Order: sequence, then C-alpha cells, then structure tokens
Amino acid sequence: MPVPRRTERRMQALADLAQHAVERLRALGADHCEVGVASGRELEVSVRNEAPELVKEALSSGMSVRVICGERVATSSTTDLDPDAIEGFFCRVLEMARLSEPDPLALPPDPKELARRIRSLDLFDPRTDRIDAATALRRAQRAERAARRHDRRITASEGASFGRSSAISALATSGGFLGTAAGTYQSLAVQAIADDEGGKKRSGVYWTGARFVEELEPPAAVGREAARRALRFLGARKIETARLPVVFDREAARSLVGLVASCVLGDAVYRGRSFLAGKLGEQVAPSFVTIVDDPHLPRAPGSRAYDGEGRATRKNVVIRNGVLETFLLDTYSARKLDQPPTASAAGGGSIPHATTSNFFLRNGRKKPASLLRGIDRGLYVVRMMGFGFDPVTGNFSRGAEGFLIEGGACTVPVGEITISRNLGEILADIEAVANDLDHRTAIASPSVRVAEMTVAGT
Repeated sequence: MPVPRRTERRMQALADLAQHAVERLRALGADHCEVGVASGRELEVSVRNEAPELVKEALSSGMSVRVICGERVATSSTTDLDPDAIEGFFCRVLEMARLSEPDPLALPPDPKELARRIRSLDLFDPRTDRIDAATALRRAQRAERAARRHDRRITASEGASFGRSSAISALATSGGFLGTAAGTYQSLAVQAIADDEGGKKRSGVYWTGARFVEELEPPAAVGREAARRALRFLGARKIETARLPVVFDREAARSLVGLVASCVLGDAVYRGRSFLAGKLGEQVAPSFVTIVDDPHLPRAPGSRAYDGEGRATRKNVVIRNGVLETFLLDTYSARKLDQPPTASAAGGGSIPHATTSNFFLRNGRKKPASLLRGIDRGLYVVRMMGFGFDPVTGNFSRGAEGFLIEGGACTVPVGEITISRNLGEILADIEAVANDLDHRTAIASPSVRVAEMTVAGT
C-alpha cells in the first residue's frame, strides 16, 4: 500500500531537516556526523469492567545526532526543533565531542558501504491514525465483554487495552546517505480471570497485533481466547521433580529464540557476555534447525530497509542447518571482532549498536500436535515467567505453566514449576520443529520439542 502524499510530504520535511543539520554540523567543525529525525503519534486506551480507565494520546518529535571530531565522539538528542534552539544544540554537541576520549573504532562506515536505494516493505497503514479514542475504547470493550461472557467461570477481568502508533523518520549522514521510513502498528490485548479452588486466580492473556488494521483479529475472538486460556488452567497442580521431554508451544519457544538473539548481538559477544562467543562455524543445533534475521519481510514488525548507520539491510542466516554462521554486527562491534558488519545497526543519530530485525527459527515440517507423539510422560509449556538466564554461561531456569503430557497427549494443567537446563544444551537437544511460525512479533518461533529438561515441582 503506498504511503499517502501527506505523509510523504512530512517525511520529506524531516529529510530536509536532517540534511540541513548535517551541513550545519560540518560547517561548525564536525569531521563526520549522523542525524536522525523522527515524528510519531500514539494512542493508548484501557478499560476494566467495560469502563474507561485510561485514554492517552500523544504527538512526539525529536532529533538525535552523533558527531565525530578527529576520533572523538559525542551523541545527544533534543525535542526542541526551533531553529535557534537547534543551533545552540549543535554547538553543545560539538563541544562534548572535543572533550571526549578518542575512540578510533567509532568512525563511521566507508561511504561506499551506504545504501543508494531504499526498498519498499509496505509498513505504513494510513488507517492507523484514523482510529480515534472512541473507536479504540469500543474495540477494547467488545473484547473484554466477550471474555467475561464466554463462560460463567470467568469471574473478573484485569481489563483490555488497545494501542496504535505511527512514526516517520529520516536519517542523514556526512557519508552521503539520506533515507526516510514510515511505519504503523496496532494491538489489542485482554486478560481474563477465573476463580480456582483454594482462592487461587487463574489468568488468561491473549492479544493480536499487526502493522495493518485489517490484519487484527476481531475483538470478540481475542476476548474469547483470553477466557479459554484462563479456564484451561483451572485445577492446575504441581508435578514431581523429574527429567522430562518438553514441548514448547510457539509463544513459549519465542522466549527461547529471544535468548539466542541476545547472545548473537555483537555488543554481547565482544564484551564477553555471550556463551556463543568463539563458536562461529561450530554445530550448535541439529541440522534441521535454522535461525534467520530477515529485515525484508513485508508488513512484519521488525522490517526495515536500512540500518541505523545507513547501510542497506540484508537477510542474515545466523544458524544454518545447525551451524552458527554469523553474529549480528554494527560497524563498531564488527571492528572489535575483526569481522565484516552485517547491516544490523540501530540508533541512527545516537550510539550505534547491533540489533535484530525479524529474528526467527525457521518452520519445520511437522504439525504442532505431532510433537507430542511418542512422549509417555513429559511437559507441554505454554507460558514462562521470570528472567532466570545467564548469557555468559547459558544457564537457564524459569517458572513455567503448561500441561502434563501422558501417552502422547496433553492431560492435566500444571503450574508453579520451574524448568531448567543450559541454553546451549537445549539448542543441541531440539528433537523436532513444527510448522506453525507466526510473524506477529519481531522475534518468533514455531513450536519445538526438546529431548529433556529438569522440571522442578514438588
């Protein structure tokens, strides 16, 4: 869908401002500079018992700059875009740079490495900004109402929320790059509560999100699914501590893939904060496991045509057929590791750092239900809680909820348990990957089966 002309004019105005800023900073003495300018609109509403609890709408705009004088670097940002204020801002940033310590690795990319063409990825929906507060409240109310009416055992609600955002931006560098981008996103979430024995509360959360309004699930469907997720845990109990095969549904598996993502970023690797450091070229997972970072998926939440330093983005296969092929690197981390950059920089105009785009475990060939076959006793995980992960060692331990697997089928719900094992061992012990990948989130995964983990309960 093409970007509306009005939005194109706003983007051009940001591009002109960014380009002028580069020219002015150079005139004031900067050897190199990068300028990012952005403008955004946001709306957030929430309801509880169908009564409005929050309505918040905001407009924002700002400029971020990174300047280099010799080998001395400084970054700063401002939300005051008045011409006189910007001039003073530039002078302060340059003074900061002249007082900083030299860092030869912080120099920008060679201009030959910068993008010359910006590809279209269909990331902007003009209908997003037309959703007013009244419409957003109605969507949230319909979703919460559907959850509460789904079953009499749903006794309460933690509410429903709807949010939408749109943003346009421009990046200009002294190396000759000038690019603009526009994107939208909206989401709807519901949390339903069911009463269990002993006064326990069982919650169920479900949400839908997309860059385009038309791709959201209907509010009533979101509410009903939240209710269903609460009801399925009625009667949940602990199980005895054991070593069991574990199947992660795609939402839980996404958390594991997110931990892998945090360990392949260049910053973590060169700082010694990744258990994967030093393992390039090694087999770290079975041959049917491939993990990709792909910024070019149309309408996907993590897509982008250029990175924060002005390079054209590209698809990076991080783990191919089980072998760790690359880390995700911006210019600085690439120089630290003496490897080529992967066009994975974020921070246009601020401190560059490596980041992911659409980072996901590629689909397997099995249907999700088939992952349970052959398991006499195991655990099916649908949700994890806590932050028990050490990226240096890879040791992993988190609270979990799910279902006991008996005879190849899910039986009773289980909760108040902990699952643990080293993440490197988890990767190596993946037995199967399903075909239910969903790109609703920038980090994503299909369902996966792991041969064995420690499940701590009673």
